[in-house]
Amino acid sequence: FISNHSTGKMGYAIAAELALRGSQVTLVTGRTTLGTPQGVDRVDVLSAEDMFNAFMERFPDSDGAVMCAAVADYTPAEPSPTKIKKNSEEFVLRLKRTKDIAAEAGRVKGDRLLVGFALETDDGMENARGKLVKKSLDFIVLNSLTDPGAGFGTDTNKITIITREGTVINYPLESK
Repeated sequence: FISNHSTGKMGYAIAAELALRGSQVTLVTGRTTLGTPQGVDRVDVLSAEDMFNAFMERFPDSDGAVMCAAVADYTPAEPSPTKIKKNSEEFVLRLKRTKDIAAEAGRVKGDRLLVGFALETDDGMENARGKLVKKSLDFIVLNSLTDPGAGFGTDTNKITIITREGTVINYPLESK
């Protein structure tokens, strides 16, 4: 499989907090070792395609969505059902674009609240603002990848929230 080293900690923390505040929460999740937060309905998926389908099935009955899964942008064009044996010095893996769950949600969102996340290595603010508009998000959370203690696999994060109206709120390193 092709993946990244996201642990899901941010999404699980958000789901737990929303449930604590009285929201009915459905968490569509990829593989993780994290336990299901109390009061949260969990839907396990294996692939980006599975996540797209599970989300789109449930989104019409929701008031909103927090799109914080780190779904890969590309997926194998021709997945192999068996181990790929080494037969030569090089191997070319063809990839195709993964369905963009947040973009599709933005296309059909109506008056639902839609929150997106961005993890950028270059031009973070500019790219996050572009995603905000392109995907019809109400606000976007820009994650830090370069600050110590922030990003994947940590219990803390440093974020910037950007609203559709242009408000920018910077948060210091805090617990997810």
